[in-house]
Amino acid sequence: METKFIADNNVGRLARWLRLMGYDTVLLRQKDDARMIKMALSENRMILTKDAQFMNRRLVTNGTLRTLHTGEDDPEVQVQQVVESLSLDYDFRPFSRCLECNQVLVARDKEYVKDSVPARVFETQTQYTQCPACHRVYWPGTHWQAMVKKLKGLQARSNGNHASA
Repeated sequence: METKFIADNNVGRLARWLRLMGYDTVLLRQKDDARMIKMALSENRMILTKDAQFMNRRLVTNGTLRTLHTGEDDPEVQVQQVVESLSLDYDFRPFSRCLECNQVLVARDKEYVKDSVPARVFETQTQYTQCPACHRVYWPGTHWQAMVKKLKGLQARSNGNHASA
C-alpha cells in the first residue's frame, strides 16, 4: 500500500515537495486538528506536523495515529527527514500530482493545451500534463528541471549520510 500523507498548515512547502515526488499529500491550510485526525483515520494517512503539542495527544501516544513530527523549518531538510524516517524511495513520479491541489494529473496532447500555456512554451515543449480539478498545466521546463535536480541532490546527501553511518 502506498504511503499517503496529510500535512498541517505548518509544513505546506513539505507537502508540495511530496506532491512533486508523486505522493498523495493533502494539505490543510487552516489549523483544524479534528478534521486532520478524522481524515488521517478514515483515509489511512500519516500526519506530518511541526506542532510538538499535537504529538502529546492520546491518539498519537497510543499509536492509533501514524504521525511524523519535524522540528525543522527548511523544507529540504523536512523532505530528507520524511524520506529517511519512513525509508521512502527517491524514485519519484514527477508530473503525476498537481502541486496546488494534489489531484492526479492527466497527460495532454500539445494542441489540447495550446491556449493554456505561453506561446514560447508551446513552441519549445512537447510533453504536458494537466490537473483535472484546477486545470493547471505542467511541462518539463527549466523550473521542473531545477526541482528534479534539487531532489537528486537531496537523494545524494541522504545516501551519503547512510554510507557514513
